[in-house]
Amino acid sequence: MAAIFEKVSGIGVNSERTDLNVSKQPARYIAGLPQGQGQATYNQQTAAPMAGVAEPMALPEITRLTAPTARPEEPITAGVDFGPGPDSRVLNLPNTQPTVLSILRQIAQNDPSGETDLIFQSMVDKGIG
Repeated sequence: MAAIFEKVSGIGVNSERTDLNVSKQPARYIAGLPQGQGQATYNQQTAAPMAGVAEPMALPEITRLTAPTARPEEPITAGVDFGPGPDSRVLNLPNTQPTVLSILRQIAQNDPSGETDLIFQSMVDKGIG
């Protein structure tokens, strides 16, 4: 049986309607569930048909390690915090250093008194952190 692939919506200006995709997964009754849940699950599947199989994503072309550079004017140290070229900020990596707010958030989750959460919320409200 040949697989039927569906359109997958992009983001923002690349978004497309996916509710008009032709194929849908068939509704299936699931036996062995507690009383009434099998029929309820089946009814949910028929009320809002499930999408079909997503279209496989195109793989980017792999560049060989020995291939000539595609950026001959860019220094080899671009993206690191030493040498010529832009530093690591150009990589847009998430900040991995813990902040006072991130530590307070973790403590607040395990503080039954709620005092740490009050301190955390106060700092968030004041824009501290």
